[in-house]
Amino acid sequence: MPRHEPERTCIVTREANSPAGLIRFVLGPDQQVVPDLRNKLPGRGAWVTARYDMVEEAAKRRLFSRAFKTDARVPETLAQDIERLLRDDLRQGLSLANKAGSVITGFHKVESAITDKPIVALIHAAEAAEDGRRKLANQLRKRLGEAISSFPVIQELSNDELDLALGRSHVIHAALVAGAGSDGFLNRWQRYRVFRGIGADQTGLGDETGEPTIMKPAGTEAE
Repeated sequence: MPRHEPERTCIVTREANSPAGLIRFVLGPDQQVVPDLRNKLPGRGAWVTARYDMVEEAAKRRLFSRAFKTDARVPETLAQDIERLLRDDLRQGLSLANKAGSVITGFHKVESAITDKPIVALIHAAEAAEDGRRKLANQLRKRLGEAISSFPVIQELSNDELDLALGRSHVIHAALVAGAGSDGFLNRWQRYRVFRGIGADQTGLGDETGEPTIMKPAGTEAE
């Protein structure tokens, strides 16, 4: 059975939620507020809803000092620093999925994978041309029909970031195949998008709440 973690209270909203939806902070030796994304650092923790605007509000209202009962030092770039860490984590998740053999790269290989493989997401470099995106979307639509409206399409990472994560040059289009590492990468992607407040875009990502939805692999039957 999965381990049950007690709910934590956000110091901004005062609402109790699962730790998965919050970010834990601790104080460093110099009384500086430090994000603890893995929830493993020692010391007393303060919890904030895992969104950019909530972290900024906690800093603006000096809520960390109140939570830690001391004059906590908050970096001016705290929210930006967390975004960078989550982005690094996302890139690392893609690297792990790639090492597990769950990533296919190259336009034509991705196009074939849409037809032949149990793909769970498309990945486009942020700089990818609209024509390539559209062609792959049309190919996916032939297979999924209306279900394409909630199929994950990751396009937050740049060409350079994809190259770094995958150890290859000039990666523009990729497909994520169901397997080891794919769920972990998608969960990291969800966390990054929620933090940035990114909702559904022109590809129809997400459910009615605006949060991304992890779909079943293309070609599988609904239960």
